[in-house]
Amino acid sequence: MARLKITQIRSEIGGTRNQRETLRTLGLRRINATTERDDRPEVRGMIATVSHLVRVEEVDA
Repeated sequence: MARLKITQIRSEIGGTRNQRETLRTLGLRRINATTERDDRPEVRGMIATVSHLVRVEEVDA
């Protein structure tokens, strides 16, 4: 299964509550924080919610 490397590139300040909670659920707490998640529909949906705040790269498993 493919993995996604998700990096927060912009601040959550000024975002909606849903966007802030989505970043927390993804495991991102500050700018330049990075996490890896499985490429699943649920994760893709969360990324779509905060797409303007994060950078996503595919990583080989």
